[in-house]
Amino acid sequence: MNNMISNTSQTSKSWDKYWRGTNDTGAFTSGGVSHPAIRAFWIEFFNSAKQNYNNPNILDIASGNGAVIECALEAFEQIPNELYSLDVSEAAIKNIHSRYPKVKGIVSNANSVPKETGSFDIVTSQYGIEYAGHDAILEAARLLADSGSMVLLMHCDASSIHLECQQSFIAIERTQTSGFIQLAIEMFDAGFKSIKGADRKPYEQSSKQLAPAIMELESIMREYGSHVAGDSISRLYNDVGQIHQRIQHYESADVLAWLNRMEEELSAYAKRMSSMSESAINNSKFEQIKDDLTERGFVIETADKLYIPGEELPMAWVLIAKKHAQSL
Repeated sequence: MNNMISNTSQTSKSWDKYWRGTNDTGAFTSGGVSHPAIRAFWIEFFNSAKQNYNNPNILDIASGNGAVIECALEAFEQIPNELYSLDVSEAAIKNIHSRYPKVKGIVSNANSVPKETGSFDIVTSQYGIEYAGHDAILEAARLLADSGSMVLLMHCDASSIHLECQQSFIAIERTQTSGFIQLAIEMFDAGFKSIKGADRKPYEQSSKQLAPAIMELESIMREYGSHVAGDSISRLYNDVGQIHQRIQHYESADVLAWLNRMEEELSAYAKRMSSMSESAINNSKFEQIKDDLTERGFVIETADKLYIPGEELPMAWVLIAKKHAQSL
């Protein structure tokens, strides 16, 4: 792909697999990346930025599905001078490039971006830079030109999204502990064999062994809702039930292969939820970020939590900082 710089590693595997499987740009599950309140924030910021920059160089860090890129293009009504999208996942960058071919892509860890100091007028990130840790924020500061603006929306602990990620992780962990998928594999294997004339006793026995795991999934969905973990548990539960009822209409190899894929996908999902939960920033860490930026000559213009009307829990940390001319 043209306009793409690559500098990635094995750490991107679970996210890369996710972005290979989706072009989603509108979900409020598993990250809240395009909630209307978030989109409104970025549109307002970029419209305001037009008063200071006619044709800025922009870098969006940890772009994911390209939600911030989309808002920048809408506000400026044309490709800015240079618009870069950075993500550790090559698949994410390819998805963005397929939608916006003129946007330049960088596949890289946010801790070490292969661009010169002061390359950008605006550096943004939405639910992403915090995954790479504190050093990634300092790296973003390095990349800003004098009088440039850094605008970060970051996960905060005790937020609605943090709670959602924690619940999803627990739900998947309980599903895995129940052994649901492996027990379903054993039941279907015995069931397909019985259809071909084998003894039905192994099938009946394996069906009984699956029953407690079925009850556990039902308990999970009652406790956290059927949409927990991005509907993955409810889909698994419903699909296994449907196949079981119409087993004669399915091929053994297809069903067993699907269940093995689901086991891999749930494991990858759990890793993503764990990383999202662990990346959430508490008050102390947020104050440290502000202090470090101030020491580097930044003026903190906005430092607060973002709330949605009618919601008790915050949605994100908002940090907007401007780099003074000739700052360190």
